[in-house]
Amino acid sequence: MKRARFISKGRLLQGHLQNGMLVDHAGETHHPDEVVWQLPVQPGKVLALALNFAEHAEEFGLRKPTEPALFWKPNTSLLPHKGTVIYPQGARFMHFECELAVIMGRNARRVKAKDALDYVGGYTIANDLVVRDYVSNTFRPPIRGKGWDTFGPLGPYYVTADEVLDPHNLRMRAYVNGELRQETTTQGMIFSIPEVIEFISRFMTLEAGDVILTGTPKGISQVHPGDLMRMEIEGLGALENPIEWETEEAEPVLSEEGDRSLVL
Repeated sequence: MKRARFISKGRLLQGHLQNGMLVDHAGETHHPDEVVWQLPVQPGKVLALALNFAEHAEEFGLRKPTEPALFWKPNTSLLPHKGTVIYPQGARFMHFECELAVIMGRNARRVKAKDALDYVGGYTIANDLVVRDYVSNTFRPPIRGKGWDTFGPLGPYYVTADEVLDPHNLRMRAYVNGELRQETTTQGMIFSIPEVIEFISRFMTLEAGDVILTGTPKGISQVHPGDLMRMEIEGLGALENPIEWETEEAEPVLSEEGDRSLVL
């Protein structure tokens, strides 16, 4: 099921996609173009993997990691579908990264890889935006390069795990202004989703609602103010976000705070 959180007629609602329309829990329908999209889940922790596709490491002339290379994606960076990404003043090279995002369905601690997918609640699409100017040393977490407000678009749907038969064989595409910039499949991951969950849960409890970004393949390219980014992953829909210049008055377009008890 493709679940969604959105605001319609001043109400924060949860529902699902049915026949091209959003249907809330009361059975009322809402046109997707007439709602204000919210994050598909109100996440706890957001972790991301650097260089989890060999071809992406090769793209930058870097060696493959020998274990999952993790960094934090701050919650203040998160942005829903259709939200506006703010291009930081002074940035010279900013690029998109289309990624499969894993949403934990229940708490996981010391989970073995063979059991790990049982702990996954579902999946969504992420765009792990980067100012490459500030990523100069791969052995330091790229917080400054990737942690800007609005640099973590996520959505549009929470697609439950039962609808994704093989998360390691999904077609990924990224478009900028309608031009195809990136295309491959999730088969290229160095560390599979079960391996990543096993690795993280050895030292950290993963909680229901936590999100893991699983890395991007080769093909990233520069984006600019005025561009419209569209990230597509097979079966998960399409995540779209425009980019605008940062101004002194600019404020991050963040999702409205939801009730953590409503994690889908």
